Amino acid sequence: MQQLREYKRFWFVIVLGAIALWLQFVNHQAGWAQILVTVLGVFLALLMFIDMVKTLRSGKFGVDLLAITAVIATLAVSEYWAALIVLLMLTGGDALEDFAARRANSELQELLNNSPQSAHRAVGDDITDVAINEVVVGDRLLVRPGEVMPVDGTLLTGPTTVNESSLTGEARPIDKRAGETVMSGSVNGEASVYLQADQTADNSQYQNIVRLVKQAESQPAKFVRMADRYAVPFTLLAYVIAGIAWGFSGDPVRFAEVLVVASPCPLILAAPIALISGMSRASRNGIIVKTGTTLEKLAQVKTFAFDKTGTITQGKLVVDQIVPVTAIPKEELLQLAASAEQHSGHVLAQSLVAATTEKLLPATDVNETTAQGVQATIDGQTVRAGKAEFVTDESIDKANQTAVYVSAAGIYQGYVSFSDKLRPEAKTTMADLHRLGVHNLVMISGDRKPIAKQIAAEVGIDQVHAECLPADKINVLAELPADQRPVAMVGDGINDAPSLATADVGIAMGAHGATAASESADAVVLKDDLTRVSAARDIAQWTMRIARQAVLIGIIICTVLMVIASFGVIPAIIGAVFQEVVDTVTILYALRARTDR
Repeated sequence: MQQLREYKRFWFVIVLGAIALWLQFVNHQAGWAQILVTVLGVFLALLMFIDMVKTLRSGKFGVDLLAITAVIATLAVSEYWAALIVLLMLTGGDALEDFAARRANSELQELLNNSPQSAHRAVGDDITDVAINEVVVGDRLLVRPGEVMPVDGTLLTGPTTVNESSLTGEARPIDKRAGETVMSGSVNGEASVYLQADQTADNSQYQNIVRLVKQAESQPAKFVRMADRYAVPFTLLAYVIAGIAWGFSGDPVRFAEVLVVASPCPLILAAPIALISGMSRASRNGIIVKTGTTLEKLAQVKTFAFDKTGTITQGKLVVDQIVPVTAIPKEELLQLAASAEQHSGHVLAQSLVAATTEKLLPATDVNETTAQGVQATIDGQTVRAGKAEFVTDESIDKANQTAVYVSAAGIYQGYVSFSDKLRPEAKTTMADLHRLGVHNLVMISGDRKPIAKQIAAEVGIDQVHAECLPADKINVLAELPADQRPVAMVGDGINDAPSLATADVGIAMGAHGATAASESADAVVLKDDLTRVSAARDIAQWTMRIARQAVLIGIIICTVLMVIASFGVIPAIIGAVFQEVVDTVTILYALRARTDR
C-alpha cells in the first residue's frame, strides 16, 4: 500500500509536470504553468508535512523538513521549474527506494512465492490432491519430479536427489535414500518418491522459515535512526548556510538555491537500502536476519556465547573408549553391551549398536528400567548394561564422561564411554570471529567442567561456564561486564530459547534445532554449519560500513554543493539537477551491501 502511494505521487508529478511544460513551451502560457506547478508543489508539500508530523510522533526526526522548505522557498521566489525538479526528485527517490527494497529482498520473497500449497495423498493405489493444511502426521504422500516436498517427512521409496538451496543456501543436490528424512521446501529431483509425513505443514521447516521471513518484513529496520542522528546537525547546517547566504547577498533567491541542493534523500534512502541489501545477502548465505536492528547490533557485538551440545559439538554421542576391568576383550565387552541394548530406543543404545563390529547376540527376557538400564539374558547368563548403580553394588571407578557400565553373571566387566564429536568447522569459526574483532568467546554448557574445558581448549574458546541450567545461562549473560557487551548467544535447543531471547542478539542453529529456539532468536542459521555464524558477523560489519559510507558520501557532497550555491554560482534549477545525481550515487553505493566484498 505504501509502495502504491509513492508510485502514484511520482506519476502524479510527472503527468502534471508534462502538462506544465506543454503550457509553457507549446501554448506559451507561462502564467498557467506557474500556477499549476505552484498548486502541485503546495499540495505535495502539505502531504509531506503530514507524513513528517507522523514521523515525529513515532519518535524519529522528520528529515523531510528540508525538502518541504526547499519546495516552498523555490515557489516563493518564482523558481517553479526548480520546485518541480525537487518534487520529481523526492517522489522519484521514494519510488526508487521501493524498487530497490523489492529488488534487494527478492531472495526472501522467493520463499513465500514457492510455499507448497497442496500435496498428493496416497491411500493404496488412489492418489488425491489435498490442501497442504489437510496433511496429518503419518500420511503417505507422492512427490513427483521437480515438485516441492510439502512437509517434513521420511522417504518411503528412493533413491532421489533433492535441492535444498531455498532452505540452506547450498545449491549442490543432496542424495537421499529410503528411510532418510527430507525437509519441506526442498525440491525433488528426477524420480517420483513416496513420503511419510513426520510433521504437519505448520510445524514443518519451510513454514517455520516463512514465518521468520514474515516476521522480518513486519519489523522495519530501526537503524534508520542512525540517519536521523546525522539529519539533525545536517538540517541545522543547511539552514545556517542558507541564512548566511541570504543575509550577505540580500537576495532570498540565494536561500532557495542553497536549500535545493540540501536534499535529505541520502539520509532517507541510504541506510534502509543498505540494510535491506545486507539482509538479502545474509539470506543467500543461509541466514535469516529478522530485523535491520539485528544487523546493527551484530556488527557491534563484543562477546559471542555458545551452547556446547549441538552447537560447538554435533550433538551425536559416539563410542569413545572401551574399558574392561576383567580379562574380557574390548570387542566382547562392546558386543555384550550392544546386544543387551539392541531393542532399546535410548540414544546411547543406538550409539552402541552402531559402533559394534561383531554380530549382535540374541537377547531374551529383556527388561528395561527407565533412566537406569537394561537387563537381558545372553548365552544363558544375565547381562546388565546401564548406570553404575544399576549394574553393580560394588564401589567402582566411574568414567569422567557419559558411559554405559556392563556386568555379566553378576560380575562387573567394565564400561563403554561416549563423547560428543566436535563440529569440524568449530575451530575455524572461532578463529574467524577473533579475526573479525570479537575478543571474548564464551561457552555456556550444562556438561561437566572437565569435558567443557577440554572442548573449549580444542576450539579456541576464551571463557568456560559449565554445569549450567537454562536459568544459569541467563545469569551468565546478564552478569557480563559492560565492556564485553553487546553479547550474541548461539544455540540450537529448547533449553537455549530463554538465553537466546535474553542476549542482545540471539542466533539459532535452526537446521535441526527446536522451533522454540528459532522463534526466540533474532537470526536463524538455516544450514547445519557453524561457519555461518562468523559469516553473519562479516556480513553485518560490511553492511554497516556501507550504510555509514553512503550516508556520509551524500552529506559531504550536499555540503560542498551548499557552500558553492551560497555564492550564487549554482542556479536553483541546476542545483535541483545536481541533487538528482547525488541521490543516484548514494542509492547505488548503498546497494553494494547486497554483494560480496
